[in-house]
Parts: sequence; structure tokens; C-alpha cells
Amino acid sequence: MSDHELRKEAHDLDVTVWVGKSGVDAVVDELADQLDDRKLVKVKFLRAARGGTSTEELADELAESVGADLVETRGNTAVLH
Repeated sequence: MSDHELRKEAHDLDVTVWVGKSGVDAVVDELADQLDDRKLVKVKFLRAARGGTSTEELADELAESVGADLVETRGNTAVLH
């Protein structure tokens, strides 16, 4: 599927993973399990997780740690495939 099709499909998805003050490492296992069950997962980065880091940097780090592709980031939310 193209990125455009994945973004369209992700539009109506609910956020199922929240990254908080414990950081990206705390959600790696949960995200990997969810990616095994479904094609797309929407992740929300809370203010405590971001600190001085951008959402894009955190999303890239999270995608790399689970071997996923980053489809898009919008605001404080990312979609992983």
C-alpha cells in the first residue's frame, strides 16, 4: 500500500498506545504486540514524554525499536505500520 492509502486508512483509527513520562522504552513490547495483530497503530506522545524532543524524533526512535515504518506524524500523534 502507498503512504497515501495508509494515511487515509489511519485517519479514523483511535489512539491505542500512549507514550508518557516513562518514555519510548516502556511501550515497545505493547506496540510490537499491537503491530502483530493489526496493520496500523496510532501512537500519542504526551507532553511528559516529549520534554525537549520533537514528536518526529520520538516516533522515529519508536519505529526503529520495533522494526516498523513511520507512516506519518501529525501534531503529537504518529501512525506506525
